[in-house]
Amino acid sequence: MHEYTSTARVWGLSCPGFPEEVSRARRWTRDILRDSPLADDAELIVSELSTNAIRHTASGWDPGSFHLAVAVSAQVVAVSVTDDGGAATAPKVEHQDHDAEHGRGLDMVSAIAHRVVVHDTDQGHTVTAELYADARLGGSRCR
Repeated sequence: MHEYTSTARVWGLSCPGFPEEVSRARRWTRDILRDSPLADDAELIVSELSTNAIRHTASGWDPGSFHLAVAVSAQVVAVSVTDDGGAATAPKVEHQDHDAEHGRGLDMVSAIAHRVVVHDTDQGHTVTAELYADARLGGSRCR
């Protein structure tokens, strides 16, 4: 194989910052991953990250939006959601009480994903969650 050839495929979707767009993002992800055993986990992660973007950043303000990317290779499914910024702080995993009604989304994502990374962008933040086809590739799941 040539050194610049990749076997990964990447899809992108931009959505208006309306709550009903979260279900569209979930369906889109499920369609891409329909034959993958990681589809259910990826769909849940997309739901949490998209909802967080709408609730906690300018993505949920008029005319906000959020952007979703799904990268798939034989080893990894990576799901990324980029928000429009406007939040006072960067997204972070907060270990909340199990009875808490809010603040558990990224904690849940980190429990499902093998790796979660938050990147600052020019406009806001991108949260990427990676799911490994073989858990031995990434060791134990993030906690």
